[in-house]
Amino acid sequence: MSETIIILTEEPLTAVDVENISDLYSPEDDIELVLLVPADTKRNLFVDVVDQLTMLDLPGVLRELREKPSVESVRAEADEILAASLSVLSTTGVKVTGAVAEGDAVASLVAKVTELGASQAVVVTRPHAVADTFRQDWAHQAQRKLGLPVLHLYSGSGFIGDS
Repeated sequence: MSETIIILTEEPLTAVDVENISDLYSPEDDIELVLLVPADTKRNLFVDVVDQLTMLDLPGVLRELREKPSVESVRAEADEILAASLSVLSTTGVKVTGAVAEGDAVASLVAKVTELGASQAVVVTRPHAVADTFRQDWAHQAQRKLGLPVLHLYSGSGFIGDS
C-alpha cells in the first residue's frame, strides 16, 4: 500500500524544495506525492504590505498597493506554478499528481489529507512575517485542523518554519 504526502505550495517548487521533500521518505518506499496550488484571490492588503516591508522590499510594497490581480490572472499563475512544480517533482521517480485548489488553501489541504488518508502534509511558502509570528500561517492552521504535525518549508531554502 502506498503512502501519500500532500504538498501545498504558493511558489513554484525548486530543486532544493524537492530535495527537502525527498528526505521525508526512503527510495524504496512506495510513495505518492500530491501537489496542491491555491488559486485563492482573497488577500489581506495590510498583512501583505507588512510582509514586504519586513523583507525591505519597497518595490514589492508599491506593487501590493497598486495591483489587484484579476481572478483570471491568479488562476493562470496557479496553473503555471502547478506545471513548473510538477515538472521538478517528476525528477523524484515517484508517482506525482497535482491540482489547482479552489477556495481556501488550508481547507483544500485538510480535505485532501482526509480524502486520501495521507500520512504527511507539507506546506511550502515564502516567509510571511506577520502570519508566521502569530502562528496564523498555513502550516499552523492545517496542524490545528488535522491534529497532525505539518512540515512548513520556506521555498527555495533548507529552512523549516516553526509549526
